[in-house]
Amino acid sequence: MLVLRSALTRALASRTLAPQVCSSFATGPRQYNGTFYEFRTYYLKPSKMNAFMENLKETIHLRTAHSELVGFWSVEFGGRMNKVFHIWKYDNFAHRAEVRKALANCKEWQEQSIIPNLAHIDKQETEITYLIPWSKLEKPPKEGVYELAVFQMKPGGPALWGDAFKRAINAHVNLGYTKVVGVFHTEYGELNRVHVLWWNESADSRAAGRHKSHEDPRVVAAVRESVNYLVSQQNMLLIPTSFSPLK
Repeated sequence: MLVLRSALTRALASRTLAPQVCSSFATGPRQYNGTFYEFRTYYLKPSKMNAFMENLKETIHLRTAHSELVGFWSVEFGGRMNKVFHIWKYDNFAHRAEVRKALANCKEWQEQSIIPNLAHIDKQETEITYLIPWSKLEKPPKEGVYELAVFQMKPGGPALWGDAFKRAINAHVNLGYTKVVGVFHTEYGELNRVHVLWWNESADSRAAGRHKSHEDPRVVAAVRESVNYLVSQQNMLLIPTSFSPLK
């Protein structure tokens, strides 16, 4: 009996001392919902930017006939110039594979867009992302400009930094300094990376809201907590194209 009691005591102590991760961010909708978003960035040759955009304006319908385009933007500020960024939505990986196969066999798309534009593209990058479990894709109230803020977080995923990051995002949104379109977590690409897609009426309204938020102690407190998990960050100001669903 004494041996059994000692063993039970050690077992209970072990359970008490072992770190427990009990967070709604450890699991969530992305674990059960296959929907994901592909982020594609094209670096264009400077002299070919206009030709590339004009071609897509005329041919993008051939591409969107196969899967949903969330948004298509040219990069105005942030990093290399002559760059475009676009987001595509897929139900699951099988859906994407079917779409890629159909596009490869689409003679019109290949001849009218892919072949002419290959000479215009210098480099391509792609990432597969899921919406953070507490985020959903929002539609802005009207046309404006977008900011893609990219946060490189410490390893551990949303289970580690999710609560603090959510408070930092909500502090900006709930106090009216900006609007969020979606918060995404990279699945394939640079891991432990979070993308926040913001919307503002203009670059000037974005600057004004940012300056005010920096002086708001509620925002400062929320951000200070979140940066404990931050490694680095960068951003881009995005201008929607004429054929972008998100304006």
